[in-house]
Amino acid sequence: MGEQDFLTEIGPAGLHSRIKRLCDNLLYSTRDFYKAVGADIEPNWHLVFLLLQKHQTLTITEIAERLQLSHPAVVKIIRNMRQKGYVQAETDLTDSRKQSLTLTEKAKSTFEEFEKYWDAGVLTTLQMLEDNPSFLEALTKLEKQISRKSYKDRTLENLL
Repeated sequence: MGEQDFLTEIGPAGLHSRIKRLCDNLLYSTRDFYKAVGADIEPNWHLVFLLLQKHQTLTITEIAERLQLSHPAVVKIIRNMRQKGYVQAETDLTDSRKQSLTLTEKAKSTFEEFEKYWDAGVLTTLQMLEDNPSFLEALTKLEKQISRKSYKDRTLENLL
């Protein structure tokens, strides 16, 4: 980080942009890591792999609820995972809008290899948090505050 980081300089006014910058950095660096080790996966697939391994079968709505992601975001992830052959979908016989998702044999056969990468990533994250062990706790508190009352609602109140 440069000497004159304007986002740091402006304090709380730069929080959103700093979080976005951090997320982007982690996402692109993780993508580069997967490319370096020859893994044909994307960073945001990790959690879907784990959910489907644990539950065997889930719908897009169930995945979205468990990850607290938007339905369209999960649709995009699943579409990409299907294109690469890691997820298969079976249409529900009683409701054709619903699809039951499961890991393919390809996903199951590569899971152990991917798990090594994910474990290394967790270790990396823990190492990065060594100097700030309360970061995850603070993040959880921030998420809870936002879930109780949105940033928009809070800001509208502060405008008055």
